[in-house]
Amino acid sequence: MCAQPAAQHDHEDDGSRTVLDARDITRALTRISHEILERNRGASDLVLLGIPSRGVPLAERIAERMASVEGVQVPVGSLDVTMYRDDLRLKPARTLMPTEIPPGGIDGKVVVLVDDVLYSGRTIRAALDAITEVGRPKGVQLAVLVDRGHRELPIRADFVGKNLPTSLAERVRVSLEPHDGVDAVQILETTPTHGKEAAR
Repeated sequence: MCAQPAAQHDHEDDGSRTVLDARDITRALTRISHEILERNRGASDLVLLGIPSRGVPLAERIAERMASVEGVQVPVGSLDVTMYRDDLRLKPARTLMPTEIPPGGIDGKVVVLVDDVLYSGRTIRAALDAITEVGRPKGVQLAVLVDRGHRELPIRADFVGKNLPTSLAERVRVSLEPHDGVDAVQILETTPTHGKEAAR
């Protein structure tokens, strides 16, 4: 099920338009949390791994919502994919982000990868390679806040907050507390100057 279309706000000073505000994001994460629990018949075998940087706070929020429903704290970690990207040699050196696997590991668990934006699919391909270095899960699922299309690899999300059709000329910027001081998803026609440009 896809999220209901959010009201689009007027263009802002930097040429962006907001397509998801804080309330929209809260509703989307609540729905994703319930869908994950329903698909997996509870939370007992789940581990959430956020892809830095904004996938990590999203995973933490999803875990909080699951705990309020199930009364069980789902383990949350982070998975850096930098060294597994297929464009590593083509771009300037990237800052390595932390990989933190929860106590108990991921062997025999259902790992739900969490990211903010799904675009080409190459970040998720890198994440699947990275997972093989830290354990052998029973299964891997993918939850994203926004799917903007334009896939280059045969990868799709299991849980989507909002399908957001975009042109290749547009960029999607995800801003989240506490990184950016606000929760919002915006579309930009020009290069963003703050927040996160998510085009992966």
